[in-house]
Amino acid sequence: MSTDHSADSIDPKLLEILVCPLTKCPLEYDAEKQELISRAAKLAYPIRDGIPIMLPEEARRID
Repeated sequence: MSTDHSADSIDPKLLEILVCPLTKCPLEYDAEKQELISRAAKLAYPIRDGIPIMLPEEARRID
């Protein structure tokens, strides 16, 4: 199975189904910072090697 995504991008189909584990709200993809942003929870979940780390304790607080 081959993908045409580089290691530092996220599959758009995956992004469509991912939600914040705390608020269940949709996430925004920040390609520059390689993060998924939850505006409702004010958290930024990191993406490492193309894999979203959806753990609140791994997330960065945002304002």
